[in-house]
Formats: sequence, C-alpha cells, structure tokens
Amino acid sequence: MLSFRSELENPVVEKEIIDLERKIRAFRDGKIHDDKFKSLRLARGIYGQRQPGVQMVRIKIPFGKVTFKQLLKIADVSDEFASSNLHFTTRQDIQIHYVSLDRTPELWARLAEDGVTTREACGNTVRNITASAIAGIDPKEPFDVSPYAFGFFKYFLRNPISQEMGRKFKFGFSSSEDDTAISFIHDIGFIPKVKIENGEEVRGFKVVLGGSLGAQPYIGQLVYEFLHEDLIIPFSESVIRVFDRYGERANRNKARLKFLLNKVGFQEFLKMAEEELTATKVKSFKIDRDTVELPNIPDAIVTDVEIPADKKLAYEMWLGTNVFPQKQEGFNGVFIKAQTGDMSTSVAREFVKAISPLVADEMRVTISQGLLLKYARTENLPALFLALDKLNLTAAGHDSVADVTTCPGTDTCNLGISNSMELSRVLESVVYEEYEEFVYNKEIKIKISGCMNSCGQHGIAHIGFHGSSMKVNGKVMPTAQVLIGGGVVGNGEGRVADKVIKVPTKRAPQVLRTILDDYKEKGSAYQSFHQYYDDLGKDYFYQMLKPIADQSNVEDHEYVDWGHEEKYEKAIGVGECAGVIIDLVATLMYEAEEKYSWALETYEAKGWADAIYHAYNTMVSAAKALLLDKGVSQSTQIGVMTAFDENYAGQFGVESLKETILQINKNEPSQAFAEAYLAQASDFLNQVKNFREVPATASN
Repeated sequence: MLSFRSELENPVVEKEIIDLERKIRAFRDGKIHDDKFKSLRLARGIYGQRQPGVQMVRIKIPFGKVTFKQLLKIADVSDEFASSNLHFTTRQDIQIHYVSLDRTPELWARLAEDGVTTREACGNTVRNITASAIAGIDPKEPFDVSPYAFGFFKYFLRNPISQEMGRKFKFGFSSSEDDTAISFIHDIGFIPKVKIENGEEVRGFKVVLGGSLGAQPYIGQLVYEFLHEDLIIPFSESVIRVFDRYGERANRNKARLKFLLNKVGFQEFLKMAEEELTATKVKSFKIDRDTVELPNIPDAIVTDVEIPADKKLAYEMWLGTNVFPQKQEGFNGVFIKAQTGDMSTSVAREFVKAISPLVADEMRVTISQGLLLKYARTENLPALFLALDKLNLTAAGHDSVADVTTCPGTDTCNLGISNSMELSRVLESVVYEEYEEFVYNKEIKIKISGCMNSCGQHGIAHIGFHGSSMKVNGKVMPTAQVLIGGGVVGNGEGRVADKVIKVPTKRAPQVLRTILDDYKEKGSAYQSFHQYYDDLGKDYFYQMLKPIADQSNVEDHEYVDWGHEEKYEKAIGVGECAGVIIDLVATLMYEAEEKYSWALETYEAKGWADAIYHAYNTMVSAAKALLLDKGVSQSTQIGVMTAFDENYAGQFGVESLKETILQINKNEPSQAFAEAYLAQASDFLNQVKNFREVPATASN
C-alpha cells in the first residue's frame, strides 16, 4: 500500500538532508562554485526567487494526492519557514515562497516526517508525475491510473539516469479519452486503454511522445495505440537514456526532447530507444495496482441542514459547476476553486477542520490550480457547501471560462515580464460580473503566463495571454500577446493556439469582452469554439481586435502594469527552471569522482543497472573535463565521446572511449558487466587525474 510513513525512516533521505546542509556551508564558504550549487539545490526543489536572498521551495506531490495531515504539515512549514501561503501549481505541486536558503535542510526534514519530499521538483530531472485529479472516481475511466503514476514516481525518483539531463522531463497520465491531464503536452503522455484477449481484460496505454509548451509549443506524437501496462516503464526508461546521451546541454532553449526528435527524426529516435532496451534495468515492470489504497470514508450522514434562501442560487451554481457524481454510487467529487492557485495557511487549517467529517481523507491538487475532494455523500452536499461557504471556498465555475489558469508572473518569478496573477483576477471578475452564463461553460479555457514560456499554459488556451512589452511614444509599456484557438481535442490530441495580436495589458479585459460578445452572437452556429475559430479564421480575429491594439490613443495608466502603481519597467532575471550548464574543469573532475563513489555504493547494494549508469556518467564527466582543459566544448554527451576520441585517440588505456562507454547499451545490466564496466571507469578516471596532475607538477 502507498505509505505516508516518515520519509526519515529511509536512510537515503536522512543522508541527503545532511548532505544538503553540508553543501550549503561549503557554498557559503566559497568551496562550491555558484553554478554547481544551483544545479544541486534545484534538484532538491529549491528555486531562486525574483526577490534577492530568498527561495521558492517546490514540494513534489505525486499525481496531486495529499492527505489532510500532509496539507496541515505543509501549512505548518509555510508558517515557520515561508510566507504563510500555499500555491497550487498546474503540475499538481505545492509551492511556498520567501524561504531562507540556510533553513531548507530543516524544512525538508520537517516535510519528510509526513512522507513529503522536495526531491527533483525542479532542475534537469523527471519532474512531478501528473495525472487526472479525478482518477479513481472518473465515471469514464477504463481503470484507475493513480497506481501507474505512483509507480513512475517511485521508479524515477533518485534514478541515476534522470538526475542531470540536459533539460527537465515530464510524464502525464489521463484517466480517460477526455484527456483531463493534457497528455499531449508531456514528454511522454499516457491514455488508459483496455482490450480483451482470450476472454480476459488486458490493460495498456495509448502513448504520445515529445510534447512540450514553452515559447515553441509542440504537440506530442503517437507512438503506440496500445502498449501493455508492463512495458510502459521500460519504454520510458529507454527514452530518457537516449535523451540523456544525445540531448542538447549548452543551449537551454533547444534542450527539450522535442528538439532532439526534430534533430534526429522521430522514427530514428524510436529506433535508438528500442536499441537502448538492452541496457534498461527492467524489460518488464508490473505496476502494483493496489499501491494506492482507498481513503477513509466518513460514515456520517447529515440530513438536518437547509440552504438559506439567500444562498440557494449560489448553491445551485456550485452543484452545477463544481460537483459531479463519482463512478462509486452515492458519492460525489467536489472541486475547490482556489483563485490564482493560492490558499493562506489559516484558511487551509479551517478548511481541513470543516471538511474532515464530510469527505474522504484524500485530496487531489488539480492541474487547474485548485483542489478536488472525494467521496462526498449526496446527502451531505448541503452541509459541505455551507461549511465551505464560511471560508469563501464555494466560488462556482471550476474549469470553466471563469477559472483562469495563471503562473506567478512578476510576483515571484525571475522570468516574469508582467503581473499575470492580478490580470487573472481581473479577467475572472469580468466573467462573474458580466458573463454569468459562461460560468457554466467548461469548453473554453483562459490561460495566462507572465512571459512567453507558457508556465500558465497559454500556448494551448482557447483564449490565452502572455506577458510582453513594447515601446510606445518612447516609453516602455506592458503588453499582452493574445492567443486564440488552442486546447484539448481528446484521446491524446491537442491544438496549439495562434498568436493573433499584441495589445496593452490594461486592455486585456476589453479583448476578452470582444471575443465573448462575438461568440455569444455567432457561437450557436458552430459545434464548438474550435470550429468557430477555424471557420472564421485568424485574420477575422485580428481585424476584430485591431482597434483595441491601436496605440494612437494610449493613456498614462496604460504604462502601469496590473497590480502596480509605478511606471512599468521590464526587468527579467535569469531563469533557473532548466538548471544550469557547468563547464568548470575542476567541478567536472569533482563530479566524476563523486559519481564513481555512487557507482561503488550502488554496486555494493547489488544495484547493477544503477551502478553501471553512475560509471557511465563518471567517464563522460572526466572526458568532458579534459576536453575543456584543452578548450574543446561539446553540448551533448555523445559529442563529448566523439570529440574525446578525436583529440585523445588511443590514450588513457582505450583505443576508443566512445566504444568503451557505449558498451552500456550493448550488454544486459548483469553483475559481471557491472564489475567490468566499473573497473574500466575506475581506470579511466585515475588516468585522467594523473594526466592533469603531471603538467601542474612540472610547472612548479
């Protein structure tokens, strides 16, 4: 069963926390270079904020599953170490802000007491595994994907193949063909499927590969219509191995999997991944379907509650937009809409206290930045509504036009260009106050990002905005790029939104009104918003919005961004989401030795595959160090191997380092091969160290 026992019972976790504290001290003492330290802390969920001297800590919540106890622990930690706020993200994480770097080991230890981790929530790692929040209770699901998402979380956490890739890697599991986890924007996305063989049900997944948002959105391509459930982890590991070896590492803007697919060709990449299966840790991996246990469901039935007359309309809207019947008869899922994804810790505590008698002890963070409550008895819905209403948590319109997705923007993000959080609040107010009928519309999605990087998913919005700027009358003005026509199609297919026009940010509400007014007038003639957009065409919307973009009539207040009083200044820091590039020779040699020590540790623990991969990274790091010493830089691991042979052919005890290293995908990860491979890595590392020491001695 999925256990929420203390992570501190795991000696690996305790060791990691002690190691983080030790390395923070070394960093403060100037013994670890800043770039190396950034990479280290990002892999532990510690991300530099826009504000100097403080950190955002991202807490990894696999497939968004969080218990009452865990939410309360995160609230306690936010009070003690951060700003007494919880921020729910589109990747089902929880973020806290304004944390002192020196206190992060203690923070991590506190979270670990209740089975919560920050490990690999940022950096060039496998990020949080997302899944449909309604998985397990979805009436349309062929089976519950939650155990598969958790299986992926366990398999790839601390896995050596995914610790220092060129870029982040994302998995997503949707519960049905409705694709409520947006599988097509993930590096690998999964849609559950079943088929009957010999009279028995066989589970598998439709698999799409290479999806991503960012400044250049890319829709994942079909790999399998049906891949057996036991093969999804071996396939995924083989993809990551190829990505790690051949992926870009110098230019972060070209480092996602989608760019490698375009570079080598989709079919050629799949061939490379198939060849890599020889080296994977497992050839078949059976997910434990019972690993995610059923939550405790309250027995109490409350029948003596009546909705007051002045609340009846709000109650009906709440029922119509935020509540749905589960596949379990008599129970309901209930969505909590958290504006901008935020909930104060004081509200969080009152929230848990209010709902505990009425719903199961299991919530899910949703990809729309809210929460899902489960197993609410139909008879208890009035009592639940009134309890939530006291906390102002009954806003209607979950996942509707009134539920705007947003990233933190300039509130805390280094890359933010505009205040996306305040703009989202303004646009939601427009819908609630002027377009109440759209509160029920769950087709159209509005999404906002503070910059072009699409953390707010504007690239796949039906109506999207991203922060930008332009000079008007010699002064910098905050602007919003308007995008239209993106969204989920279903069954692993999606659409990228078109960039239509750029307008002053203060005019974004006018843009929304214009589009909604036009859709109210013409929408009935079309089957969907997508058909409406496609039939009328991009130029129609450009011409319709062009008067709003007119710069001849700008006013002084339009030079001020939402939520600000001072004139706008474009100030972009250095983003850390992708990690950093480390080209320091001494640092690389230090890493090579550290990785070899990990190889020995895992070998002693009989983790043959992991030991082999640590040895692989040992040789790559040592080779890169020598190349950099010679002024030769390479942006991929395969490039390092090739360049090393070109510059040091026949030296260091090997005729071809590339051939030596690439034995990794030509041999099964057995004990015998692990022993031989580690010996080669040790010999190569020692020769490189001796080679570097000789010139230094001669010059003294």
